[in-house]
Amino acid sequence: MNSIPRIGRRLAADLSSLRSQLQSSSSSSSPSQKRFFTPNKPRRAQHQQQHSSQHPHYHQPTPNGGKSSNPEMDRIHQLYRQRNRSTAYYTISVILGTVALSYGSVPMYKMICQTTGWGGQPVRAHGTAPTTTAEDITAKLSPVTTSPRIRVSFSASVSDLLDWKFVPQQREVRVLPGETALAFYTATNNTDKDIIGVATYSVTPAQVAPYFSKIQCFCFEEQRLQAGETVDMPVFFYLDPDLLNDLNMRGIESVVLNYTFFKARYDEQK
Repeated sequence: MNSIPRIGRRLAADLSSLRSQLQSSSSSSSPSQKRFFTPNKPRRAQHQQQHSSQHPHYHQPTPNGGKSSNPEMDRIHQLYRQRNRSTAYYTISVILGTVALSYGSVPMYKMICQTTGWGGQPVRAHGTAPTTTAEDITAKLSPVTTSPRIRVSFSASVSDLLDWKFVPQQREVRVLPGETALAFYTATNNTDKDIIGVATYSVTPAQVAPYFSKIQCFCFEEQRLQAGETVDMPVFFYLDPDLLNDLNMRGIESVVLNYTFFKARYDEQK
């Protein structure tokens, strides 16, 4: 009978010892479990904070549609957008200006040359202005009989792309300053189809050009010749008497008027 209480006390001691062992084992294993199940979010946040400290302009991505909450970066992006827009406008303006200049260069060149005689181009009526009347031009058409006559020679040429025969009907004329003169050129279409040509002209020496005034001329005008057709083209001109007062005209006794025919560009595409 005495052995039963002794066995009960031993079992109670064993149970108490087992309980204490279980408690000690659970307390020692809890830190490792916490380390195992701890997410890496604090470590990622620490890395982003370290990266932003090394790069002042770095900004963390935000979940609001990718928009930056950094006003400094927004200002930089806005500045670059304005620069790109200005560059695009400038490029478009240059392109449009180039196209407009290419279309307007021919009439502008014709107007300047006919007004100033630049590049050896005769003027339509030397010294004319918007307020010049027909009487003013007529006053210049008075031959200066005290001046020696000036020899005006004529020459002609044709572009290689234009199968025309183009020659002056006279080699030269001698005129007084202020005296009108009439000359003719002859053009023949040697092909079996209609062709449109345009003529340009020049005067040498160049200092004579401002005083070489044409009243009627076929230059810068489209000339359509049918297959095998021959036409006469007149040139009605005079030398302005003001050339006698120009020191650069001293010693000049001869002038050459040259015409060159070219094929019209749009006619080449037909």
